[in-house]
Amino acid sequence: MNSAMVAVMLGASLFLGGIALAAFLWGLKNGQFDDKEKWLSATKFDNEDDLQSAVKTQEKKEAIKAKKKKQQYKPE
Repeated sequence: MNSAMVAVMLGASLFLGGIALAAFLWGLKNGQFDDKEKWLSATKFDNEDDLQSAVKTQEKKEAIKAKKKKQQYKPE
């Protein structure tokens, strides 16, 4: 392999790596990786029963919304 080709490939990889590092640091600075709800949500549902209960509650809420929406629309 030609030494010039190695230099070009090395330069390109360093350039692309620098862009990736700059993008990562920009994301950290702007809070792109902050997930404040993740840990709070993880502790809400400690076991499978709590998770199933939460799913049932959500389904009930959606059913009530659908029922209210259906009652509001009354064609003549």
